Amino acid sequence: MKSETAIVVEDLTVAYDVKPVLWDVDLDIPAGTLTAIIGPNGAGKTTLLKAILGLVKPISGSIEFPTVGKNARKDLIAYVPQSGSVDWDFPVNALDVVMMGRYGYLGWFRRPGKADRAAAMEALAAVGMESFALRQIDQLSGGQQQRVFLARALVQNAEIYLMDEPFKGVDARTEKAIVALLKGLKNDGKTVVVVHHDLQTVRGTFDRVALINLHVIDSGPIQTVFNESNLARTYGGKEFLASAHKGERHD
Repeated sequence: MKSETAIVVEDLTVAYDVKPVLWDVDLDIPAGTLTAIIGPNGAGKTTLLKAILGLVKPISGSIEFPTVGKNARKDLIAYVPQSGSVDWDFPVNALDVVMMGRYGYLGWFRRPGKADRAAAMEALAAVGMESFALRQIDQLSGGQQQRVFLARALVQNAEIYLMDEPFKGVDARTEKAIVALLKGLKNDGKTVVVVHHDLQTVRGTFDRVALINLHVIDSGPIQTVFNESNLARTYGGKEFLASAHKGERHD
């Protein structure tokens, strides 16, 4: 039986050189939820994901994963990075990229077999990319590349999914497919945490939100946390609220 909380962040502080990026962050992510991490540029959203993954070392604090045990296996936590941080010129096709998600099961010294290939093709089909399996990754559009990386995460069959702005730069069709994918993962009991920038789509996509600007402003269910007062505290004042009501996007 799963623990009630999937990710527990306590007293987390991260700095680059001497500049704090996150300060004394406390955050609990319940298991089986779909959570948006939102805040202005430079708020520390990507750094938070990287700290949870162990990709950056905090100055202080702790991160635990009650649902997958104290020493969380890498294959139980899947990560979709920002598309802009990926070297798309690397000479691999879409199927190769998705197969990389199987290495947590295989280890680096076992060759993938038929079952792994079938799982990779199934993941590509889930994001509508099976017909592009042998296409070189640099020949795909931005939205197609993003879907391939989502398939790579899917093939891990992880318990926790961390995604850094998966909607950024994608077309409407891909955005719709990603929303369906995220909700499907949640319905399957997975825990999904997404750095998100479009405030207009938060209510229709997520059930929880964490508002961050150096520290956690507030976190919890959309109905109680995602309100004008908290957004003004997170982004700053009446100017933000005026632009938000006009439908402007805030990264």
